[in-house]
Amino acid sequence: MVRSVAYDCDVLVVGGGIVGLSTAYAITRAAPGTRVTVLEKEAGPARHQTGRNSGVIHSGIYYRPGSLKARYAVRGAAEMVKFCAEYDIDHAVTGKLIVATERAELPRLHALVQRGRENGIPVRELGAAQIAEYEPEVRGLAAIHVGTTGICDFVGVARRLAEASGAEIRYGAEVVRVDRRPELGVAVRTGEGDVVRARVLVNCAGLYCDEVARLTGDEPGMRIVPFRGEYYELARPELVRGLVYPVPDPAFPFLGVHLTRGVDGGVHVGPNAVPALAREGYGWGVVRPLEIATTLGWPGAWAIARRHWRYGAGELRRSVSKRAFAAAVRRLLPAVAEEDLVPAAAGVRAQAVLRDGTLVDDFLIKEGARAVHVLNAPSPAATASLPIGREVARRALAVLGSV
Repeated sequence: MVRSVAYDCDVLVVGGGIVGLSTAYAITRAAPGTRVTVLEKEAGPARHQTGRNSGVIHSGIYYRPGSLKARYAVRGAAEMVKFCAEYDIDHAVTGKLIVATERAELPRLHALVQRGRENGIPVRELGAAQIAEYEPEVRGLAAIHVGTTGICDFVGVARRLAEASGAEIRYGAEVVRVDRRPELGVAVRTGEGDVVRARVLVNCAGLYCDEVARLTGDEPGMRIVPFRGEYYELARPELVRGLVYPVPDPAFPFLGVHLTRGVDGGVHVGPNAVPALAREGYGWGVVRPLEIATTLGWPGAWAIARRHWRYGAGELRRSVSKRAFAAAVRRLLPAVAEEDLVPAAAGVRAQAVLRDGTLVDDFLIKEGARAVHVLNAPSPAATASLPIGREVARRALAVLGSV
């Protein structure tokens, strides 16, 4: 005989970033009347990856054709612009330049053109002289212009999703224990001692998604290895009209130091990518020994270090030396001086790493008994958040319908 349980909600979402809130929004739209609760440990939404990025609506040009990142970014970019317009959230479709500054980058730039076309993205190829049409201060051998790239206020989007979802949002509610019983449901205890009972749990915990999966009793097969991205603000924003990116190295999920004019008119410069000493390690002074030990205890972290130490050394150099950071920026924007770079808030990327050291390069969503786990959702997850939310909602509702 199965015991009767008084459920507080049908679906419990852990994490109040843009992906968790988009999931709540999608569930209540797809299945009106479904009771959804969102637990967020911070005092408000979007305090981590969502609120600490460049604010760019990505076109989808970088991502492998057919991958979730490619499909959801292309679809999500159009939907994000429409959502922002509908709810009067600051945004603009600016377009962007991807600029090759060395001959060795030209084949990679041409490959991006082909990839863009395969993903259905309009791309214009530019010679050196044509770059000035878009960015008079930028120098390069060649570039491509991607017209569908934009900018928006992702924190504003997250707030609107929270309001429009109709879900119960509980802030200051950190998950400390999960008791899952497949025949009954899921009970979650928060740091305040409250217990929330649900039929299905959805894990959108970002930097802690692997920990929440393990609390639930599921082995995710990956670990989050946090990488801090450090930014500067450009003291002379008039040097940059829009968005300017280098040609990325396809071996890494990072896009390199770029220049992005935000909705507030300021220009962000960065980020680099250095190992963080805590999952919320927004500066070198934030050190959490237990979290470092967890990272170092994962074989994949050592495999990354062995494989990519040269790349990492360059990133570390730019972290500790403003002169080195400025030199990297001058490859694109020769007029920049060290004094033009004003330190700005950093972000931390929640990067999933497999046991063999593989950096997971696509969105990763897995299911367990009465649970759906979003295990890799770094950039372009904010851009792609509406389609990601629908996919996670679809899976959660399927699990709900089967219990």
